[in-house]
Amino acid sequence: MVCNMCPRKCNIDRSEKAGFCGMNDKIIIARAELHFWEEPCISGTKGSGTVFFSGCPLKCVYCQNSDISSGGFGKEITVERLSSIFRELEEKGAHNINLVTPTHYSEQILEALKIYRPNIPIVYNCSGYESTETLKKFKNIVDIYLTDIKYFDSDVSEKYSKAKDYFEVTSEAVKEMIRQQPENIFDDNGIMIKGVIIRHLVLPLNLTQTRKILEWIKNNLSDNVIISLMSQYIPLGKACEHKEINRRLTTREYEKALDMFDEFGFENGFMQELSSSKEDFIPPFNLEGV
Repeated sequence: MVCNMCPRKCNIDRSEKAGFCGMNDKIIIARAELHFWEEPCISGTKGSGTVFFSGCPLKCVYCQNSDISSGGFGKEITVERLSSIFRELEEKGAHNINLVTPTHYSEQILEALKIYRPNIPIVYNCSGYESTETLKKFKNIVDIYLTDIKYFDSDVSEKYSKAKDYFEVTSEAVKEMIRQQPENIFDDNGIMIKGVIIRHLVLPLNLTQTRKILEWIKNNLSDNVIISLMSQYIPLGKACEHKEINRRLTTREYEKALDMFDEFGFENGFMQELSSSKEDFIPPFNLEGV
């Protein structure tokens, strides 16, 4: 399988060697269970049926899931098993099927969904660093895009995620997501059925990125966009190599980010308590449900 699924466009045969994502052509997942720590309209009361895929097209120095994103931990499964996992999560009562870091397994996921398409929404949970060509393959398949916009400036995205073109790529990807799901639709219990949520993780000493991203969203996307402004940053992984982010966010920093949200006139959004910055909220990657 010559792979160009993500913006890295490795153009290598992943049956012979791993791509930039660190994965070969075998599906590797680390956990498939009900997850209660997404936005309230995603997790609800029954949980989001979350599948954590191993590997990642980004190399974020502070990644809280580094055991699977760069460490490669997980278990190999078949396309058929993946489709069965979708069914099992649905039977457990999940509000949706939540595909976490699915990009580099896009083709296999599409195959699995042909075998079994759950009768609950499909959530594409990603870093934002997505190929529009790949996203177009999910038109009429993905119901909800849960996407990051991490950085605006290329020097920052290069330093923290080894992706100089991050915003250039992500800004186009987010527009494609909104083209596919232009309306945010909820059921009577407030659970999202269709739509797009844009996440932004506020980083210490990086409020300039927050301002630039919020300003871009205001000037370039629809007025009903939903923003999840996150304070849960923890200096994990290789964050210790960057002293400016080698600490948690301060109350004042997050308050400034919230002030920006109000300044730009956003009305739809999710905020977090600073207490969310705990390792307790990182799911155990123990092969449960695999």
